[in-house]
Amino acid sequence: MNWKTRHRSFYYEHAPEPADLVLPHNETALLCIDVQNYGLVPRDTPEEQARWQPFLDRMHHTVLPNLAALQHAFRAKGIDVMHARIACQLDDGRDRSLVQKLPGWNNLLMPKDSEASQIVPEVAPVGDEIVIVKTTDSAVTGTNLRFILHNMGIRNVVVTGIYTDQCVSSTVRALADESFRVVLIEDCCAAGTDALHRHELEIMNMIYCNVMSSAELEAMMAL
Repeated sequence: MNWKTRHRSFYYEHAPEPADLVLPHNETALLCIDVQNYGLVPRDTPEEQARWQPFLDRMHHTVLPNLAALQHAFRAKGIDVMHARIACQLDDGRDRSLVQKLPGWNNLLMPKDSEASQIVPEVAPVGDEIVIVKTTDSAVTGTNLRFILHNMGIRNVVVTGIYTDQCVSSTVRALADESFRVVLIEDCCAAGTDALHRHELEIMNMIYCNVMSSAELEAMMAL
């Protein structure tokens, strides 16, 4: 199976294969979402560490190496690499959206200068690469990303990062609603579990984005 036949949902089980994508280098950008220190720190208890270990293994052995390689390939061809990260402007987090104030997993208080909010070194910005700071799950809602992409003549956004079923999904859907062509790189993303990751890929594929591997994208774009 290839990207045209993988990750089919109920709705697209019998749909025809999508056409080959045309992604001109000057109209395409790589967007790396929320690959920040907070996601890779040791958990508080042995039980939580064991529960999260599959995610951490995927990040260290799959996502970070593949994303770093993809960034390098884009930079080598002069294609824009962009970043988004969760961070609040105020230390007490009053500027966060309601989503990030509710109790539970998504209750993130990370001031913009905190170590937890910084992008991990392996995939950090280089030079003047654009970094979007957001207090929402979506990198589009509540930021000027849409205007930046339009100003740069970007029509196609290649999306990577974490978490597949949360900030990545919210961003993919928002970009699609703004009529950008979105490509989601399956081996440069992760969710809390592989099951959640695969399920969200299936939900988004062929309606909000096209899901493919980094190798398939590199071949398609001659990177």
